[in-house]
Amino acid sequence: MNSFASFNLLPTLNQTLAEKGLTVPTDIQARAIPMLLASSSVVGISETGSGKTLAYTLPILHKLKNLENEKKPVQSESHPRAVVIVPTRELGEQVTKVFKPFTHTTRLRVRSVLGGSTMEVARRNIQGAFEVLVATPGRMLQLMDRGLLNLSDVRILVFDEVDQMLDAGFLADAKKIVAECANKEQMAMFSATMAPAVEALIKALFAGVEMIHSQGSHRLVPTLSTENRKVPDGKRLPILQKILADKIVGGALIFANTRDQCDKLFKELSDLGHRCVLYRGEMDKVERRKNLKRFRDEEVELLIATDLASRGLDLEHVGLVINYHLPREIENYIHRVGRTARAGRNGRVINFITERDEPLMAQVRALKATVENKNLPKGSSKKKNKAAK
Repeated sequence: MNSFASFNLLPTLNQTLAEKGLTVPTDIQARAIPMLLASSSVVGISETGSGKTLAYTLPILHKLKNLENEKKPVQSESHPRAVVIVPTRELGEQVTKVFKPFTHTTRLRVRSVLGGSTMEVARRNIQGAFEVLVATPGRMLQLMDRGLLNLSDVRILVFDEVDQMLDAGFLADAKKIVAECANKEQMAMFSATMAPAVEALIKALFAGVEMIHSQGSHRLVPTLSTENRKVPDGKRLPILQKILADKIVGGALIFANTRDQCDKLFKELSDLGHRCVLYRGEMDKVERRKNLKRFRDEEVELLIATDLASRGLDLEHVGLVINYHLPREIENYIHRVGRTARAGRNGRVINFITERDEPLMAQVRALKATVENKNLPKGSSKKKNKAAK
């Protein structure tokens, strides 16, 4: 599909797409939207920043509005017809934000129940009739257990960024949610990586599912430039100071592996006069959301984070990712660097490398080679100059 117009979506949806200047779908959108419109269940594996949310938002609103146009509106309170399960409050807020512009013309209602809010707020959010629910699994199950939320009229169930939710208890929660959606016609699951735990979840929940791998899945994007800095004797801060001395276009996201590493770096940079905030686990959720907003609004230049910030967050202005401490797993690396160079924009990653990081860097080099070879002109080949030192 070369354009959104070719999907035969409702005129109200096409109107909003035009108003937002969206004309050409991304690869995952071009593959997933027709399947979801045809009522197929779909598993989509696609790189971060590829437009997965819109890939299911449009089919959901199209199908639910058609039901309403057929004189089959939602009849009961707290009985949504589509549910999107997300791993975190922050991602839930982003997903709701993607839905909202399209609800102005379709007049469909989107509600959210997300972790970090009180039960009273969650209860108020699902009062009355509405069509779409965006929820974190824990908060939604609490409402279901109290008889405040009924999933019997759900037609479409989506698990978004599912690789973030794969802790020991999630499979049982997912099965319970699926079982409660007695009227569901289709399911969808989206993930940036196909880890073994994701495969196990697919086998447990999906039968005869359509699998979609976008062209960029499990790869580095060609608009990402990579720089590697060797760390002598474990002295990272002087290297970072030199990097931050130059003007950074857009915000910089600095990753460490542990909460203690984040706290230590935050103090060091603050003492040096840098405007920075923290984003990690074991923080007050209100403070974490406030810090993220300050970074998004460009009140501060640096966000110091653990892998909690590596998945799902759409931070459009980030021009630089710094791996102050590199992760052990290539999947985590892909998620981290996916916070920049999104949706075709340019971005940069700087890796601080020690001897311990060589196994990971070998995998990164292999991914970079795949991207470089993929983008060579047809008929050309990349030759090494043996004389070059």
